[in-house]
Amino acid sequence: QVQLVESGGGLVQAGDSLRLSCADSGRTFSRYFMAWFRQAPGKEREFVAGINWSSGYINYANSVKGRFTISRDNAKNTVYLQMNSLKPEDTAVYYCAAGPRLGSTIEAVYNYWGQGTQVTVSS
Repeated sequence: QVQLVESGGGLVQAGDSLRLSCADSGRTFSRYFMAWFRQAPGKEREFVAGINWSSGYINYANSVKGRFTISRDNAKNTVYLQMNSLKPEDTAVYYCAAGPRLGSTIEAVYNYWGQGTQVTVSS
């Protein structure tokens, strides 16, 4: 069983940084491909970044490449999203997700979701 809880969201100004965390209270964290998605008001949820169990495979959406960094600590059952040079268009609810398929950017593939954490970037 995977139970995901995100934290670290908040209100920041453009150009600032935030680090999101996603902790899993279950016992199978290391088996899953972990990803971050986000959903802005009035828009569909979109893939942001993903990472496999060994951190040897990582993929990013083009919109965040070079600004965001995903990482994971399997000993702590936690995945992180370091967000630098934030822009107003990064404003969204950020969700972490766990799924079996390496590198998938498709929402429907993911079995487990957190409740989300709000990130608001002011201009």
